[in-house]
Amino acid sequence: MPLKLNDQQLADFQRDGFITNVPLLSGAQCDALCEELEEFFQPGHEGSELWYEYHSNESTTPETALFHALGAWRLRPGFHDLLWNLAFVESSRQLLNAAPRFWHDQLFCKPAHHGGVVAWHQDYSYWTRTEPMQHLTCWIPLDDCDKDNGSIQYVAGSHRWKLLPRTELAGDMEGIREVLDDEQWEALSNPTVVTAKRGHATFHHPLMVHGSQGNSSARPRRVTVVNLVADGVCSVSDEPLLEGVPAIPLGEPLDGQFFPLLG
Repeated sequence: MPLKLNDQQLADFQRDGFITNVPLLSGAQCDALCEELEEFFQPGHEGSELWYEYHSNESTTPETALFHALGAWRLRPGFHDLLWNLAFVESSRQLLNAAPRFWHDQLFCKPAHHGGVVAWHQDYSYWTRTEPMQHLTCWIPLDDCDKDNGSIQYVAGSHRWKLLPRTELAGDMEGIREVLDDEQWEALSNPTVVTAKRGHATFHHPLMVHGSQGNSSARPRRVTVVNLVADGVCSVSDEPLLEGVPAIPLGEPLDGQFFPLLG
């Protein structure tokens, strides 16, 4: 696996706000993470008190399911060690043009046949308690992903839009309509649907409008997400940035054991 992105990938990121199919994990590594992940679905699993957030089903539609949790890196060694994957760290450094610092991880899992949607949104709308906006998201599928099982979709160029008001994340796919102008809404009608092999990541800009449809296929769609900031990004709140994590005073940079510098 190449450890660095090439010039074309860097140019694509600048133009579109995302890049796809960056190989980070082998099949065996994906299998190992899926084994750890299966434990998280069980009630009372070891380490359950360590989650920043845990939703066994965040979907607001009764007939669908969306598992969403933050903090897996604290619970199991595989998800912990993923943060220091060499290709991931080096690619992140190139895209941030700075040393990458860990912000938080996420799991988004859609079961076969009735997996729920992740509605259109911009990641930074959830992160305005940190500034400046020098963030990066890495989306890593642990299953082969395509349109049928609810792969991620991007609106190319939307990273140049302004920060939009936050809308519902796990219910109405079209809820974002109320905060878009007509030109933006038209752009949303022709998204890029990512087809990705397991272990092949996408990276996207914090203002990139993205989401994913439900999973009606016979296959699961399990994804881990690692969110980063450039070293030097600061807290703009005196409140804890994540549940159970000591507060970083307003104006101070993210640092310490919960926000490690990755390389």
